Amino acid sequence: MTEHVVTVYRHGRAAPPGRIAALGLFLRRHRKLILTIQWMVVCVYAFLVVAPAFLPLPLANAHIWDNLRLFAQFAFWGVWWPGVMIATVALGRVWCGIFCPEGSLSEWVSRHGRGRPLPRWLKWSGWPFVAFVCTTVYGQLVSVYEYPQAALLVLGGSTVAAVGIGLFYGREKRIWCRYLCPASGVFAVLAKIAPLHYKVDRDAWDRHTDDFEPVNCAPLVDVRRMTSASECHACGRCAGQRNAVALSWRSPFAEALDLEAPAKTSDAATLLFGVLGVATAAFQWTVSPWFLKIKLAVAEWLVEREHFALLADNVPWWLLTHHPEANDVFTWLDGALILAYLLGGGFLLGAALWLGPALAARLLADPRRDWRRLTLALTPLAAASVILGLSMLTVTHLKAEHVWLGWLPAFRIALLAAGGLGTLWLTLRLLRPAAASTPKKAAAALAMAAPVALMTGIWSLVFFVW
Repeated sequence: MTEHVVTVYRHGRAAPPGRIAALGLFLRRHRKLILTIQWMVVCVYAFLVVAPAFLPLPLANAHIWDNLRLFAQFAFWGVWWPGVMIATVALGRVWCGIFCPEGSLSEWVSRHGRGRPLPRWLKWSGWPFVAFVCTTVYGQLVSVYEYPQAALLVLGGSTVAAVGIGLFYGREKRIWCRYLCPASGVFAVLAKIAPLHYKVDRDAWDRHTDDFEPVNCAPLVDVRRMTSASECHACGRCAGQRNAVALSWRSPFAEALDLEAPAKTSDAATLLFGVLGVATAAFQWTVSPWFLKIKLAVAEWLVEREHFALLADNVPWWLLTHHPEANDVFTWLDGALILAYLLGGGFLLGAALWLGPALAARLLADPRRDWRRLTLALTPLAAASVILGLSMLTVTHLKAEHVWLGWLPAFRIALLAAGGLGTLWLTLRLLRPAAASTPKKAAAALAMAAPVALMTGIWSLVFFVW
């Protein structure tokens, strides 16, 4: 079967694909175009990561449009990362499948790799969560958003690791993306509410007997059994496969409500302790008066007792921020408190948020609605939270350019409300068919409302109080 005649089965017979399905087929037919786009992104990415690291500090009157360092910072942290998260929520993991430079390079070098068998330790499902937390915390310690040297170290180091994994283990596959990428866990969670996904018709797949062209699924997804958008990179290579795979619309709540779809512990942990926990702490520690008060109190205690080792600022820049030319230097105390705030505060927040789904699951006593399944109801809230946090970087750059931001408070309120209401609606949809009594369902709904109230309170402090 040639690629240009693949169609979608309806009522047992082939039919012309709709516009959305046709887009998926377009991606499959035009792999050369996608490869061209990928290499263009690789070149732009490499230039913006490497070149600014060798430039001097921008002058006081420099702007985004006339200074490469400022432009690169705005491109990466003000546009790229927020845009990637928004695209993942809206379109699935299309960034991974079509644009991501790390994935493209890892897959490309894997064609010439050694193809070693994957060890069991590498396939542990918790690596994306661990990598995300470590990368987030380390990025804050070296001020990755402000200094291109730190960006080169973090982003460049990740790219080198992706290439190394591809060379060692790859066989035209994206081993790094599937098992180790620091952003993979976050993308997997946010893609669950994407209204676009590649739908697999198992019946059509099984009854298809004609010849077909095998598909190289780079992220190692079992396409025949795929029920979730979490692992799919939305590259379109499998579109039309066996007349059973089609790019389709769906309700953003469909996957969380599908009790047959997987609700993994790794996804739930990433959502609670990663996206809503550590990431939230990373976004707001610099504006938190609590952090400043703790730092001053500890510093005074150390000075009174003449313990000055932690107050020294002789830390290398690749371990803690050390840029005296910009009057920006972290002491050992700064580093210790940032670690404590991000890890301690982030995991404490994640644990507090976990209490809602855990209590609701206990009240329902339904194995199909355990804490992992109910945690997925927090995905809209997590999406709103991470977009709000990343947009703070966008706002910082726009303020420096004196762009009018009078619309910003309303936008933040609307986005936070959308995330909270989406979570509450999804919770009610999950609870309604449960076999528990009405009072227990009501109590479970209140328990699930607690995480929404907590996150709303935290972001309200950040944007309207602090």
